[in-house]
Amino acid sequence: MNYDVIIIGAGASGLAAAITAAQAGERVLVLERMPRAGKKILATGNGRCNVSNRHAATHEYHNQRFAAPALQAFGAGECEAFFHALGLALWEDAEGRLYPRSNTAASVLDALRFGAQRAGAEMLCNVTADTLVRNGKGFAVNHHLRAQRVIVAAGGCAAPAHGSDGSGFALLRGLGHTIITPKPALVQLRCNSPLLPSLKGLRVRARATLVHNGEILRESEGEILFTDDGLSGIAAMELSLGYRPGCTVELDLLPDYTPEQLAALLAQWRAFTDLPLTGLLPKRVAETVVKSGQSAKKIAFPVAGTRDFAHAQVTAGGADVREFDPQTLQSQLLPELFACGEVLDVHGGCGGFNLHWAWASGRLAALSLRR
Repeated sequence: MNYDVIIIGAGASGLAAAITAAQAGERVLVLERMPRAGKKILATGNGRCNVSNRHAATHEYHNQRFAAPALQAFGAGECEAFFHALGLALWEDAEGRLYPRSNTAASVLDALRFGAQRAGAEMLCNVTADTLVRNGKGFAVNHHLRAQRVIVAAGGCAAPAHGSDGSGFALLRGLGHTIITPKPALVQLRCNSPLLPSLKGLRVRARATLVHNGEILRESEGEILFTDDGLSGIAAMELSLGYRPGCTVELDLLPDYTPEQLAALLAQWRAFTDLPLTGLLPKRVAETVVKSGQSAKKIAFPVAGTRDFAHAQVTAGGADVREFDPQTLQSQLLPELFACGEVLDVHGGCGGFNLHWAWASGRLAALSLRR
């Protein structure tokens, strides 16, 4: 069975690549190990699918310089046009995040699946790519599937229940590529703190700072959710991108007030209340801060680690980008081999940035097939 291109993985980047390649006239086969394509897409954005972000082109991705050509070629406007051509309209929220008008991830997946089908891409589900080897001038997958070119779009290790098992790393390693050790990213932080039992289940908006021996590793501002064993919410998960052993999260629970403003306000309110912080914070949070002897401007949580891949949104690490051409995403080691999406060592923060990288890199790899 011979094809022009075999795409390994029918996630976000693989579907974008399949549509683009098939529309260009390539005979495309997509292999997906799960019973259905795009299962992970359905879980994104709490089922709403934050497909992109207006600021993706200027976002600070890990390995930004490598990602830049794909992001410059496929910005937010190109993303809107891509989905519009598939019959899907997007809308933008106040923070620049782009969602489907239907507010359902199923609409996004349907647009991609039907788009690939209309373009003529063939898809085989429940098929794992166990082997990928050079075969003459082309490649053989599982010995009997052959193609002139291959795009590895198998994802990383995050959310394995949705199909990301790290198998793409093994395929690329078998062809000589270096794999940067994968780690969970955009994931909850595990903390050792006696404060957590009294805070469990509460949400606050805070400025969060990840600190290691006095060095600021990363900062974020947004929602913090206190769990029974740590910190979750967008701000905490953003910090996980900079995690290293021995670090601490410092929360400013009142970032809109300077220390001087807060001190003056609390001094004024103490004249008529025993717990003035309840005028600014949820009661249980205020009580916990006071009992801890810390300040609402700087309450510390030592970090013991992160949750595992089952709880992570993306993978940090993956195929070493120094071994791929950023202009085409073609392997520098093996001509006609391409990679895109999360299998490469590129990741961004919360807000649609990682899905945008998936579309942009999948498109670039497919457009580069015959350069």
